[in-house]
Amino acid sequence: MTHFAHGGFQLLMMTMMLLIFGIMIAVSATDSNGPPAAFFAVFMVFILVFNLIFTLPSFIAGYGFWKKKSWARTTGIIAGVLAAMNFPIGTATCVYTFWFLFSDPGKELYDTSRHALPPPPPVWATVESDITKERAARTPPDWR
Repeated sequence: MTHFAHGGFQLLMMTMMLLIFGIMIAVSATDSNGPPAAFFAVFMVFILVFNLIFTLPSFIAGYGFWKKKSWARTTGIIAGVLAAMNFPIGTATCVYTFWFLFSDPGKELYDTSRHALPPPPPVWATVESDITKERAARTPPDWR
């Protein structure tokens, strides 16, 4: 949920910045002495792309955590690193994400390498089966 909150906050800030640049474009279009409107339009597109680069991973990680997907751990780490650059909400999101993912419950829930292969048999079971095979090989058949 923290990734959704961080992504929502980023979208709110992006919307406000785009609104400000939209107003600047409208004002510069009516003023002949000011900078051209294309100047602000280029910055507006840059801000949109830059903010989307930092916002989309948070939403993708939030969706993965919400649906308990197997790829959520990797995406969460990436989104946490990107979110850490946005103080204070992004930093809190990063700390909480790392705290959860590297704790025992997080590893139990999202560490797929543990669940990929069946557990190895205990040592005593393999030793016993070797001894049983060896005894069977040494015992002569009963012909009676």
